[in-house]
Amino acid sequence: MKAIAQYVEEIIQESLYLEECLKLKIINYSSLAEFLVPEVQKRSGKTVKSGAIMMALRRLHFPTGLGIKNDTDSKLNNLGNITLRMNIIDYTFKNSATIVQNQLKFLQSTEKNNDEILAFTKGIHETNLLVNNTLKKEVEKVFKTEKILSTQDHLSAITIELPKESSLIKGLYYQLFKRIAWEGISIYEVVSTTNEITLIIEDQIIDKAFSIIKKIKFEH
Repeated sequence: MKAIAQYVEEIIQESLYLEECLKLKIINYSSLAEFLVPEVQKRSGKTVKSGAIMMALRRLHFPTGLGIKNDTDSKLNNLGNITLRMNIIDYTFKNSATIVQNQLKFLQSTEKNNDEILAFTKGIHETNLLVNNTLKKEVEKVFKTEKILSTQDHLSAITIELPKESSLIKGLYYQLFKRIAWEGISIYEVVSTTNEITLIIEDQIIDKAFSIIKKIKFEH
C-alpha cells in the first residue's frame, strides 16, 4: 500500500499550478492540506489527518527547472516569427492500406497550392490532415474511399519559430503551454518540427491566443 506522501505527490503532480505555487512558497500549507484531505482519503481508502498531509507537502522534492522564473522562461524572448493563418480544417482519417497512396496523390494534385497544406501527421491508428478550407473539395475527392473519423473547421493556426537550441532547453514547451492554459485557452491540435511549433486553435479565441503569445515573446 502506498504511503500518504505518495498520494500527496501524485495529486500535486496532476495539478497545473500547485507544484509551482508550493515551490515558490506562495501557498498556505495548512489550508492546502485541509483541502487535500478528501482526495487523499478517497485514494488511500482510509482516514487521513491534515497534519500528515501537511508534513508530506513540506517534504516534497521538486524537480529543477519548473519554476515560473528560470532560465527556460528567459529563453521565451528568443522566439522567432509568429505567423497566423486562418480558415483551417482538421481532418482525421482511419489508417488503411491506401492512406499513404492517397496522401501522395493529394500532394501531387495540390502541388501549386502547397502553402495551403499545414501538416500531415500519421499515428498508429489514424492520420491527421490540416489544410486551408480552399482545399476542402480536393480532400473530399482524393480521400473519398477513406474513413473519416472527424472533421473540424473554423480553426486558425499560430506558427512560432523556436530558438535554434530549443531541443536542448528543458521545459520550453511547458512554459509556453502553461501560460496559454493559465488564460483558459484550449489548444485543439499541436504540430511541431525541430524549430517550429504550430498551435491549432478555434477561431472564436484566436485573437486572445495570438495576443498572449506575442506578450510572452516581448515581455521578458
